[in-house]
Amino acid sequence: MDRRKRYTALFAMLALTAGLAAWSTASAQAYPARPIRFVIPYPPGGASDVTARTLGAKMAETWGQQVLVDNRAGANGIIALELAAKAPPDGYTILMANLGPNAINPSVYTKLPYDPIKDFSPVTLTTLVPQLLVVHPSLPAKSVQELVALAKTRPTQLSFASAGIGASNHLSGELFRMMAGIKLTHVPYKGDTPAMTDIIAGQVAIMFPTAIAATPHVKSAKLRALAATSAKRIASMPDLPTVAESGIAGFEAVSWGGVMAPAGTPKDIVAKLHAEITRILGLPDVRERLSGLGAEIVASTPAEFAAYLRSEIDKWSKVARAANVKLD
Repeated sequence: MDRRKRYTALFAMLALTAGLAAWSTASAQAYPARPIRFVIPYPPGGASDVTARTLGAKMAETWGQQVLVDNRAGANGIIALELAAKAPPDGYTILMANLGPNAINPSVYTKLPYDPIKDFSPVTLTTLVPQLLVVHPSLPAKSVQELVALAKTRPTQLSFASAGIGASNHLSGELFRMMAGIKLTHVPYKGDTPAMTDIIAGQVAIMFPTAIAATPHVKSAKLRALAATSAKRIASMPDLPTVAESGIAGFEAVSWGGVMAPAGTPKDIVAKLHAEITRILGLPDVRERLSGLGAEIVASTPAEFAAYLRSEIDKWSKVARAANVKLD
């Protein structure tokens, strides 16, 4: 009797396992059957927004389902990441992950409503986005060396703008300040857009916006680019030196974007998202658009993205500690 019960329980378990596997496969095959929400932790116009809208439009063309970009700006990306972390893990909410919310926030906030590792399933790292060291054209500095020399003659008088305390371009500015051995006054804004507005108006002197956000203003001469923050020169700006080439050896501060889903999203759906997004990143018109704005297309595997995220968390935690950047 006991043996019969054990066999019955075993067969029931096998049937349940087979049923769940069949359901997962069928779910992935049917996916997507309704619109997908693409959560962005920033307002429209920035690097993450441009990349997400480019990907979303192509995904909609292929799958015949709308990809609705949901800009949830504020609180250094916390609002957007909490929303994405708590969304049903069914593939119908995806996140445009970014350096600040995913890799810097864990070091500057004592408590977060999400875990950057445990609460998300990496899909792919999409782009590496160099920042530009830009100044207002009225500033008498046309190179990094001249800027450093000027800052040393005007201690604390030069200001640099950022999207907020703990934002990626805040930490980039702190890293630059420490490595150059100068004093700069940090002026935090509520996002990149108001910061960009004020540097163009001459209210602040220096900023480290992404190449995607800064390039149009550099081309129109509203801002002067002194250097790229990447390890190598930007393909679309071959004459612009890097900060490291300009006398601050070893300096590198690269923003990045990537796609994630809530933790627990079925592997088949993650694989389908990965295949479609990496396909799109290989399209000539997409490459031309993003590369033309200064982004380097990556298209990594989920495992590579997970490893890269861990390395970024480690790197920027050291900068945050050294600069004593903390938020509650």
